Amino acid sequence: MASEEQLSAIKGAKVLMVGAGGIGCELLKTLALSGFQDIHIIDMDTIEVSNLNRQFLFRQSHVARDAVLRFRPNISIKPYHANVKESRFNVDFYKEFDVVLNGLDNLDARRHVNRLCLAADVPLVESGTTGFLGQVTVHLKGKTECYECQPKPAPKTYPVCTITSTPSKFVHCIVWAKDLLFAKLFGDKNLENDLNVRSSDATNLSEHSEDVFECRKGEDIEQYGRRIYDHVFGHNIEVALSNEETWKNRNKPRPIYSKDVFPDKLTKENGKTEKGSATDDVSAMASLGLKNPQDIWSLAENSRVFYESLRLFFSKRQKEIGNLTFDKDDQLAVEFVTAAANIRASSFGIPLRSLFEAKGIAGNIVHAVATTNAIIAGLIVIEAIKVLKKDSNNYRMTYCLEHPSKKLLLMPVEPYEPNKSCYVCSETPLSLEVNTHHSKLRDFVEKIVKAKLGMNFPVIMSGASIIYEVGEDLEEDMVAIYAANLEKALSELPSPVISGTVLTVEDLQQEFSCRINIKHREEFDEEKEPDGMLLSGWVEAPVDKNSNKPIGNGESTSSALSTEEIQEGEKDVEIQETSESAENVTGKKRKLSEVSKGTIPDHSGLPDESSRNQNQLEKLDVDDEDDELIISNDWESLTKKKRLTKGCNIGIQVSLNINVKLLTLIIRNNALWNMN
Repeated sequence: MASEEQLSAIKGAKVLMVGAGGIGCELLKTLALSGFQDIHIIDMDTIEVSNLNRQFLFRQSHVARDAVLRFRPNISIKPYHANVKESRFNVDFYKEFDVVLNGLDNLDARRHVNRLCLAADVPLVESGTTGFLGQVTVHLKGKTECYECQPKPAPKTYPVCTITSTPSKFVHCIVWAKDLLFAKLFGDKNLENDLNVRSSDATNLSEHSEDVFECRKGEDIEQYGRRIYDHVFGHNIEVALSNEETWKNRNKPRPIYSKDVFPDKLTKENGKTEKGSATDDVSAMASLGLKNPQDIWSLAENSRVFYESLRLFFSKRQKEIGNLTFDKDDQLAVEFVTAAANIRASSFGIPLRSLFEAKGIAGNIVHAVATTNAIIAGLIVIEAIKVLKKDSNNYRMTYCLEHPSKKLLLMPVEPYEPNKSCYVCSETPLSLEVNTHHSKLRDFVEKIVKAKLGMNFPVIMSGASIIYEVGEDLEEDMVAIYAANLEKALSELPSPVISGTVLTVEDLQQEFSCRINIKHREEFDEEKEPDGMLLSGWVEAPVDKNSNKPIGNGESTSSALSTEEIQEGEKDVEIQETSESAENVTGKKRKLSEVSKGTIPDHSGLPDESSRNQNQLEKLDVDDEDDELIISNDWESLTKKKRLTKGCNIGIQVSLNINVKLLTLIIRNNALWNMN
């Protein structure tokens, strides 16, 4: 039974939940059953049938709020069907709440919420799950580390030449189809792209300078589709084969042309489109009568899906072309990428994959386990109650293990102090090496300010001069000036940025700012430093070349895939070479594997059990359900911290007892709910 103090803290609390997916759905139910009266929810996603197996509040006609109010009609639940990064969710909005509970599924949104909670001085309880693994962490300004105190992972990267010329794994084909071909056909035409875009038509020399991906005058969609197919799967392969040195120790790929796989008249085969039978749900599979996403399509079937998805994009979603990015929840995009990757894989002799498997690799999907979500939701509520009671001595970061260690599946750890080297909560200056004569302001904004620092509405100042700003209230002449600045080299700006310049970069929405010391550098390694600039103080996790697994954070794919494919798809990927090492600014690494190795007295355990935990967990920083998994090895100084050992902290046993009682209640409530 909860004490009067607990009940008072719960009933009087105003709670903000961010995310109502796998974790969020369980969390909302647990909050309601625990007595919370005032709950606000931000979530932009709609319910998919594929989510129903792990989100018990949802039926096909439900939203989470309505489902909870059926059994707790007297509580207040205010939903916001919106993106958490919208301007209305500013610092003042966050200040209205006593605690913020995160159930997000991507790094960018997590960083955004972390910064707003710091600016508003509101406690944040973070969480994440992937498969049987999960974690809950508590973040309080000035008392514990913030979400960004420890370095987050560099996405898994591959050399450009591997992706464009010598793929050897299916994941290479997925990256090519998603980040090169899909982006070239449907994304921003102005972005750089490593696809060979030159025409193979030698009859007109002028055509060698044109972009083959541009639709020609008078060309219908069938002609366009055939030409694209022949170029990327035929001509480009022949170009690659012309370099005989490359194939001395490799199996040569075979060019594939449309005439070899397509019928004479495509529209008669693909959905009988001349009679307008394309489906309303804009799906190539539905149009072609392909029903099972776990079937592995033949080359001919993949070719038909490739053409049909291309046709549907141009006929049904024409207005979106030029602004599209790959989204794992976009069925047509997944179909196109799967088909393109399989055709390329066929050319290079790589085994083909089903749409189900391809989606898992392309979207970094780790299929969620409902029980893990329920456990993590219960732990979030436990920590939220401690925060509301200001019981800081008993705050815990708790990790859910897949295999027991000393008969424990839940591993509680005391929160860590703020990292003095954190550029977010400790305001430590960063340093940037860059060729100030060649790199443009646009490069700095896109590659550093947005991609690495996660700012959405940046203001960049050199001294007292503003050289770039984003905002809805800017006057047209200022917008034009800042747009012109983007195309200038850093040293050619009105306030020149040269070696020794200190830039101040702010995000007004996040109320976050940092200083960046500029150092001019003439040359960069194109493979290891593809951005042409190097940011220090912001640390990406290095990749272990031997294991091909991250030393920092990474993603995982569906357990339905083979071991090799899981390793291939476990991280989000970029097309570039990875730096072999990176400096750790904190100097305080943490590794849960040490718990498993038995170096902690009376708490870590059995070598046989722990070795499995070490291989599968290492440090968790995992994300909700099926997007980004963050798993890190960064736990090596765990023994230097205050550890929770058996019998050394009475509060742990109490906390674990509460966990058992609460989780028992969750399971019972799940059973009652499902009976209804």
